[in-house]
Amino acid sequence: MDDLEDNFQGGDSGASETYPMQCSSLRKNGHVMIKGRPCKIVDMSTSKTGKHGHAKVHLVALDIFTGKKYEDICPSTHNMDVPNVTRKDYHFVDIDDDGFVDVMNDDDGSTEQYKIENDTILAEVKAKAKNSQSFLVTVLKACGIEQVIATKDMAK
Repeated sequence: MDDLEDNFQGGDSGASETYPMQCSSLRKNGHVMIKGRPCKIVDMSTSKTGKHGHAKVHLVALDIFTGKKYEDICPSTHNMDVPNVTRKDYHFVDIDDDGFVDVMNDDDGSTEQYKIENDTILAEVKAKAKNSQSFLVTVLKACGIEQVIATKDMAK
């Protein structure tokens, strides 16, 4: 029985990365999973019920991390996955030469590190750091991906 011992130290909270929502309940500026990617809905239209059944919803959405455009058509009564998306601002602490930024959490004072993938945001962070500006870094989290998406100057 010793080799069947349970190890609970590596577990997570059990929270799902997505949840189902009826297609007709989705709204513009909301989020949806299309082709396995978390997207923000920029346009949607519903066709009328046809001779053979369901009204269809045509979705146009942009990937929240890459900006790539995706489209999908789904019967209005069917479910689609919606990603759990969180957005959080952190205090900027430091940045290294490889594009890794150190940030501090306001809640508990802990520090975290994120890689900045976007060249425009990387240049913006480096310029503000060089000028010793005090600013916040916005991190978007969805489907196991964490990415720096913006900076925000702190109010004086």
